[in-house]
Amino acid sequence: MNAVRWLTIFASLITLSNASAQDLRRGTVTGLDESSGSITIQERVEGTVGSSAAPGAAKFAVQDGLLFNALRQGDDVKFSAQDIDGVKTITSLRKE
Repeated sequence: MNAVRWLTIFASLITLSNASAQDLRRGTVTGLDESSGSITIQERVEGTVGSSAAPGAAKFAVQDGLLFNALRQGDDVKFSAQDIDGVKTITSLRKE
């Protein structure tokens, strides 16, 4: 992959990671579907030890298709998302 493409991907990740720390959630990428423009993330439970209430994996739309070049299944991520026109959409994401 050439340097310009890597710089574009890096700039995209930096732009996507500008959310405040309080909005960030943690999870693991469990699926990437470039054809539908979605990423599935299994969120991690933060907090009480021994808590068994783990949320399930959720599918999110992405605003920037370059994320598919930078992520792989199994990557740990910090992300924030919001409902945009009724669709859960990742608004910031960075690899841990």
